Amino acid sequence: MKNIKTVKTAAALLGLSVMLMAAPAHAERIHVAGDQTTFYRVAQKYSVSLEQLMQANPEVDPQNIYPGLRLVVPGSTALAGSGIASAESAKQSGSQGNKTVEAWGKVFTYDKTVQAKATAYSSAASENGPWGSVDYFGNPLKLGTIAVDPSIIPLGTKVLVTGYSHPGLPKQAFVATALDTGSAIKGNRIDIFIPGSQSFVSEFGFQNVELYLIN
Repeated sequence: MKNIKTVKTAAALLGLSVMLMAAPAHAERIHVAGDQTTFYRVAQKYSVSLEQLMQANPEVDPQNIYPGLRLVVPGSTALAGSGIASAESAKQSGSQGNKTVEAWGKVFTYDKTVQAKATAYSSAASENGPWGSVDYFGNPLKLGTIAVDPSIIPLGTKVLVTGYSHPGLPKQAFVATALDTGSAIKGNRIDIFIPGSQSFVSEFGFQNVELYLIN
């Protein structure tokens, strides 16, 4: 669904760096739910009370926690699933901390989130124009490549993609890199490359996703 790509030039925006945004100490963390997630398990994992966790997520039905659901964890500072404190947090002053999100037991620090409408594209010639199935920089398309509007997400940015559903993608979330553009990808839009036939990829349709621009 990417349509014809814009002219690709290696003078790209790869070198653009993402500014680190600080958050208050004991900042809220985002936990991406898995198949076995419950409020009790999340509360135990982050050493917060069950009551605090439920108050931080008033819109979430405890009986309907599904994979990919984002849960707010209030006032957590230690790295979940590890026996060590966050080295990055330790470097911050007493009044500063990092914004973090967890997926499959791994914690990522992020600068900001973007709510976007997502589509998917395949390696079919009709979706990639005269340059064939390569990204903006001329590299072969692969799982983890997304097309973006560089004015919203700079090329080269690592992005944790959440909130989607498709059998050709990892469950719950995956880390992508903004390596492509497209004439139809403007504003808060992304196009996700998925390996497979055009008909298989087209099952993705249009989906609302949440993106975390990670460090």
